[in-house]
Amino acid sequence: MSCSVLSADRLATGLIALPGVYRPQADTRFLAAALGDEDVGPGTEMLEIGTGTGALALHAAGRGARVTAVDVSWSAVVTARLNALRRRLPLRVLHGDFAARAARRRFDLVIANPPYVPAPQARLPSHGPERAWDAGPDGRVVINRICTAAPALLRPGGVLLIVHSGMCGAEETVDRLAEARLAAEVTATTSVPWGPVLRSRRAWLESQGLAAEAEQREELVIIRARHL
Repeated sequence: MSCSVLSADRLATGLIALPGVYRPQADTRFLAAALGDEDVGPGTEMLEIGTGTGALALHAAGRGARVTAVDVSWSAVVTARLNALRRRLPLRVLHGDFAARAARRRFDLVIANPPYVPAPQARLPSHGPERAWDAGPDGRVVINRICTAAPALLRPGGVLLIVHSGMCGAEETVDRLAEARLAAEVTATTSVPWGPVLRSRRAWLESQGLAAEAEQREELVIIRARHL
């Protein structure tokens, strides 16, 4: 199944972003389109992992969901809280690691646009805007943690939606979620032009076999997993 990126939406209208906070981009809009297909409304308990500006969390809160948003960046936490005030929407925004902050809680819906850009450094950055995209040599450091944690975060029948690059291996994500006893599949794909981060790493990505020579577009995937 394929899905086109939302090109004309109000996802980011009126949002502010403090320096270093990831602004809504193609992957954000792509995940928003997938979120739009879910049954979200009053009574839905939702967790967003890595909220950034809070755009997606506020999108769900505007539909009546009770949303908890988590981010490791204090700048992102402050940004999301300010945007919630500006839009006059209830949003619980927490700072820290998602697994720790959501421990012992279960949700109807978990969404994530995690860091997924392959990076030469194995260690995740501890500060700076790179925290929003750098994810180790295979781009899977955070993705793998989400796959492991998902069963404990979801109620029976709950759904995980995650977006990431095809460079990271969509089938590996599906397999890991299946191993965690979730029913998982790729539900949408799209193609977007390479951004400045990928272009700056072209030689390294090609040397690692993660990109073909002269490749200009990146595949994004939406993976949906349901707790049985």
